[in-house]
Amino acid sequence: MNRIDRRFAELKRAGRVALVPYVTAGHPQPQSTVPVLHAAVAAGADLVEIGMPFSDVMADGPVIQNAHERALAQGTGLEQVLDMVRDFRHEDADTPVILMGYANPIERRGAARFSAEAAEAGVDGLLIVDCPADEADELKAQLAGQGIHQIFLVAPTTTERRLDHAARLAGGFVYYVSIKGVTGAASLDVDALAPMIEKVRGHIDLPVAVGFGIREPAQAAAVAAVADAVVIGSALVDRLDQCATVEEAVAASRDFLAPVREAMDNSVPIHAEQAVRTT
Repeated sequence: MNRIDRRFAELKRAGRVALVPYVTAGHPQPQSTVPVLHAAVAAGADLVEIGMPFSDVMADGPVIQNAHERALAQGTGLEQVLDMVRDFRHEDADTPVILMGYANPIERRGAARFSAEAAEAGVDGLLIVDCPADEADELKAQLAGQGIHQIFLVAPTTTERRLDHAARLAGGFVYYVSIKGVTGAASLDVDALAPMIEKVRGHIDLPVAVGFGIREPAQAAAVAAVADAVVIGSALVDRLDQCATVEEAVAASRDFLAPVREAMDNSVPIHAEQAVRTT
């Protein structure tokens, strides 16, 4: 069983919502990435999402754009990202790892080669921002052959047809983009989330993770009340950007995520309450 499926099944049994921090590989220093990931897990992360540095991160705002630029300038490419996953797996065989990025580096490497290398390194899921479901059949087939889930983004503007198409191909979970815009660019409208998430659930029988715009524990707790997972990226990357050493980065990851985890654990998932009432 894929680690993502196993982890969400465990969380469902425990009545908990997943915390999924995002970090850019190689930022703020290449040697910080793996220790930061371990610190995130120790602080309560259930899955980890690793950004693959790229020169044209069109879905991301200034904070993550800067992180990608710094990582590339320090020599972090796709080869180094896979090595970081291998290093992470030396101490953590259980936490699901999702790679997030853009199609160009994968196309240059070749879908078959990338999928095989990612599986060997210990990757469980792949989210390609500029690869919508209706263009994903070839990559999906290669990933599925290696036991890797392809995860798709859906948004407030996603049509019913695209939701149905994503339902046919998606694995692991679906990532709901909570705002119209780039990462870190707008305030999160928590009140509008519940009906949109239920709309997605009406089409896709997978856990729904919510990301973009979540910056503090109170927002994470509010999202945890309606979603299956909370993805937090720009706010964490912003704090890591200020760290000059590995030790500082580890502390920043731990100190930022621990109160987020605590706030989420104190939130009562609305959909979990509904499930209890109907069983």
